[in-house]
Amino acid sequence: MSKQAKRNQKAQPIPWRLYVVVGFVCLLFTSLVGRAAYIQLIEPDKLRRESDMRTLRTSSSDVQRGLITDRNGEMLAVSVPVQAVYADPKEVHDKDGFADMRRWQALADVLHEKPDALVSRVRDNPNKRFTYLKRQITPAVAEYIRQLKMPGVYLKPESRRYYPAGEITAQLIGVTNIDDVGIEGIESTYNNWLTGTPAKQKVRKSRDGHVVERLDIVQEGESPNDLVLSIDQRIQQLAYRELKRATEMHQATSGSVVVIDVLTGEVLAMANTPSYNPNSRDDWQSFKMRNRAVTDTFEPGSTVKPFVVAAALESGTVKASDIIPTSPGWMRLGGRQVRDANNYGDMSLTKILVKSSNMGVAKLSLGMPVEQLLGTYYSIGLGNYSGIGLPGESAGLIQEKHRWSDFERATLAFGYGLTTTTLQLARMYATLGNGGVLYPASILKLKQKPEGQQVLSPKVASNVMNMLVGVTEQGGTARKAHIEGYPVAGKTGTSRKAVAGGYGDDYLATFAGVAPVNNPRLAIAVVINEPKGDRYYGGDVSAPVFSKVMAGALQMLNVEPISTREQVQLAANLREAE
Repeated sequence: MSKQAKRNQKAQPIPWRLYVVVGFVCLLFTSLVGRAAYIQLIEPDKLRRESDMRTLRTSSSDVQRGLITDRNGEMLAVSVPVQAVYADPKEVHDKDGFADMRRWQALADVLHEKPDALVSRVRDNPNKRFTYLKRQITPAVAEYIRQLKMPGVYLKPESRRYYPAGEITAQLIGVTNIDDVGIEGIESTYNNWLTGTPAKQKVRKSRDGHVVERLDIVQEGESPNDLVLSIDQRIQQLAYRELKRATEMHQATSGSVVVIDVLTGEVLAMANTPSYNPNSRDDWQSFKMRNRAVTDTFEPGSTVKPFVVAAALESGTVKASDIIPTSPGWMRLGGRQVRDANNYGDMSLTKILVKSSNMGVAKLSLGMPVEQLLGTYYSIGLGNYSGIGLPGESAGLIQEKHRWSDFERATLAFGYGLTTTTLQLARMYATLGNGGVLYPASILKLKQKPEGQQVLSPKVASNVMNMLVGVTEQGGTARKAHIEGYPVAGKTGTSRKAVAGGYGDDYLATFAGVAPVNNPRLAIAVVINEPKGDRYYGGDVSAPVFSKVMAGALQMLNVEPISTREQVQLAANLREAE
């Protein structure tokens, strides 16, 4: 064989190897094209869905609950940021999260939980994806848990309601539950107003949890609204302090105070005892959480007598200058007896109120149609809701009868056989102080004066106010309600508490009044339930609370004391009323 032939024979490739390589490349290319076509044309939705499940998330913004403030901007309820600690039991199991039990011991200690109980909540549910370990923990505790770096244990932001005034406004403001939903008081009534709506947005996240693309807005957010109350925190604090002192001093079961602005119907203070700490869930007891000023009803006793006089004057059955005979100080009506503590003889309308004569108001009641008295009671707010809108408000009760006995008409005149609330009582006296105009009670700060209803003639309201001044002066039943420099028109009430089959040995001490008479600004009602000891009269128990709260509140509102000229004019009015 020649050298040229040998060279040509070495240069020839092996054909079958080439064919195998080319065939393999073609098959690989065909497979890739086929797979791409399958993905793009036949099953694109499934793969997109699987991709979205791994990367698409709905992100929501954090929305804090609205603020509640008093009329001067003092904080009464505010939301503070806290954290919730939760676990993903499946992830804890998958990542061997129980390998180091010292961390679980540390977690239990900082959460004040039993270690075994805490661990079992996670270990006993290996397929569960979420369980709370503790809600509303402080930022410091959250940071400690973050440093533990426990697999499957995470933190999430939430908020907790804080009440700076504590027990002073507890029943009025109310509380929220652990999910920040109002369940008592104003928090419950205005829950929708205070609660905002978080904005929700669809986003795409990377494997490490960072947002890489914002895709769409799922829900437009709505900002929460703040709430400005009519309450003046300075007066509220004063009212609660004096009420608490009185109930403790007289070992009373409970008590309530309501302060109303005569000119607008706004409630400037509403305090109750016993109270509780709304910031500590361990202190939440139903009997402490009740807003007794609007929920609890009672027979008002002698505090309604001024309105009997007003009804008689409105009906024209008596005149302001008339004299009512009450000798011999008692009378028998249908086998029952109505009596006074003393035989006061012939009495003016002023003296009837100053001495709180049952005989006097009974004769006034019997001298007019019962419909006239009932109509006056209804018109001044008895038996009706006040318009304040607080949860659990009672309307009180006035009995409806086709026939009234003389004794029933008499007792109706001195406050038995009907029920009212502390709020209603304060509102009734505010009506007297406002010239007979009844305003709806408001717990919200008003931007303008509301439209009132004229329920008593201005002259009758003025006459009754002047008659009531003597109650707090020398010889009256409420000398302890006297305020130097501020003439007071008020009335005491001491009523036995009703029990099954009659009346028991427990009393209710009340005082309600308006000041100053020359320029009425505030109406206050004080009710103290079941005072113990020998001093249980309204003039001894409730009147001092009224005096201290009224005096302090008038000074806080910069109401000027009565001038010499106004004193002379008031004295002339008093002589005319007598």
